[in-house]
Amino acid sequence: MLTDGEVRHALVVVAHPDDVDFQAAGTVASWVRAGVEVAYCVLTDGDAGQSAESRDRVGEARRAEQRAAAAVLGVRDVRFLGYPDGRLEVSVALRRDISRVIREVRPDRVLLQSPEFHWDWVPDTHPDHRAAGEAAWCAVYPDARNPHAHPEIADLAPWTVPETWVVGGPTPDHFVDVTGFVDLKVAALRAHGSQTGHLADLDGHVRSRLAGHARRGGLPDGVLAEAFQVVTTGPAAKEDG
Repeated sequence: MLTDGEVRHALVVVAHPDDVDFQAAGTVASWVRAGVEVAYCVLTDGDAGQSAESRDRVGEARRAEQRAAAAVLGVRDVRFLGYPDGRLEVSVALRRDISRVIREVRPDRVLLQSPEFHWDWVPDTHPDHRAAGEAAWCAVYPDARNPHAHPEIADLAPWTVPETWVVGGPTPDHFVDVTGFVDLKVAALRAHGSQTGHLADLDGHVRSRLAGHARRGGLPDGVLAEAFQVVTTGPAAKEDG
């Protein structure tokens, strides 16, 4: 597994605004602290979220919330692909669009959502999450590295992602100590006011969830952690510059 010091660029691919912050904001904050340039690729605008507002207005608000949350963690590159919320499908077009972002960012590490069911934590089984995970996997392997995949992006050089982190799956094998980054995680989540404003004890909810991950990972009492499955998906990248 790559150390954070060996990673220059990381790409996070998620279905909705707020997914990265609920699932991995502490880890992202630790990467940024280590000097990693992190980019987000958010596949939908979250416009099907519960609200009395029109879908256009909800989508606009949630994009703004995600940009604000990213800024809390020090992430400046936030991209939205604009696919329909609640109807995400593993289409060739979605695979192509994620592959385009991979070829543009050229990440050493990709973080994506699990395409598997996770029966112990219902929110991770959202169909958009699973579709996002499967499409992103297809982009990591084989699409982004295949020069003959997706002629529409043939102007972008192929890119092999060395390492892929899966979040929200049933079999995590790597637990990141984010104890020192929990306040940042909570602040990022508070930026998603339309989704977290009703939670009276957001801090307590977050800490309880992270403590559970730490226990599962066998970490000492008092440690808070985020959980991933880490997969080697290619040789370590070596580029000049």
